[in-house]
Amino acid sequence: MQTVSAEAGTADSSLRQVTILGATGSIGLSTLDVIERHPERFRVFALTAACRVEEMAALCRRFRPRMAVMASTEAADRLRDLLSNTSTEVLSGEEGLCLAASHAEVHTVMAAIVGAAGLVPTLAAVRAGKRVLLANKEALVMSGALFMQAVVDAGAELLPIDSEHNAIFQCLPAEHLRDPAKAGVRRILLTASGGPFRQTSAADLHSVTPEQACAHPNWTMGRKISVDSATLMNKGLELIEACWLFNTSPDKVEVHVHPESIIHSMVEYVDGSVLAQLGSPDMRTPIANGLAWPERIDAGVGSLDLFALQKFHFERPDFDRFPCLNLAAEAFKMGGSAPAVLNAANEVAVAAFLEGRLRFTDIPVVIEGTLAALAGVDADSFEVIFEQDRLARHHAEGLVRNRC
Repeated sequence: MQTVSAEAGTADSSLRQVTILGATGSIGLSTLDVIERHPERFRVFALTAACRVEEMAALCRRFRPRMAVMASTEAADRLRDLLSNTSTEVLSGEEGLCLAASHAEVHTVMAAIVGAAGLVPTLAAVRAGKRVLLANKEALVMSGALFMQAVVDAGAELLPIDSEHNAIFQCLPAEHLRDPAKAGVRRILLTASGGPFRQTSAADLHSVTPEQACAHPNWTMGRKISVDSATLMNKGLELIEACWLFNTSPDKVEVHVHPESIIHSMVEYVDGSVLAQLGSPDMRTPIANGLAWPERIDAGVGSLDLFALQKFHFERPDFDRFPCLNLAAEAFKMGGSAPAVLNAANEVAVAAFLEGRLRFTDIPVVIEGTLAALAGVDADSFEVIFEQDRLARHHAEGLVRNRC
């Protein structure tokens, strides 16, 4: 992860101009909350969203961004009508997203678009040499080596925002983020809440509903990532992300189920020391860390009451009930386009589950079948990644239809 040598130019050099990709989601809203607490440091340059036009209009009136981008021209037209008496320029589509992410006046980009859709605009921010706050793990899962090389080539600054990876980032010496062996790291301990079905029997998992899967015990998240947490695929994607971010391998990353979600991850060193980052389960903490790094700023998060908590618990993940974690590790070891295929199949399967077209326990079945059919292609260009993503979605959709 490279440090930007100079800040992008802004109208007021004392303010860091911020683009938020995925402004109406939970990460986007938390980012805006932190920004609003520090008007002397940050200004919203651009906001983007998929289809929540009314919510986007309200945010634009509140934060007065230079640009607002919607996924479709129809949504953009509706937003433009709602903002006709403002100075916000409304754009649409991938081109608009990339412009908002790479604009010369932008210093920091919060990459919080869910899923594969976030790869192209996040890559645009990287190639423009921005500080990229990575909350979209799928972008790195899909294109790993290519993405990290783009960071190096552009002299961009990549800071992890997922609570686990931000915790690891805080527990590692800054000069050895990409060389854990030189830092004396023995292993990374990646924590997982266990999701809503941590104590649910395998038999009962067959009949769980989308509403149950989305009821996370600790975190407030969107529906897709909530299902990923319930299947432990979210932890599988985070395992892959950790390997790329910190230049390590799955055998050096051990998942620990920690239902309290207070210890966000740990780093064990060869001398026996284990450094942990603790905090309330509130995404404003890692967001504030990324926005102001290397400084610390108020995130609006209260003090942690360890006396009230009293005890922490740790369990090994159950790979039999939650096979997605192993599938992710296997995809990383396979290399090439396998992680992109894994991610695409998972997105299709989760969408089908949320739509009532697939059982919860069939999600890993669809993923495994798609990996078996398509993995093995060298990922030597982004064009290959996008084509494998397309093929994997088509194959996974066919498997979903066969199981309906």
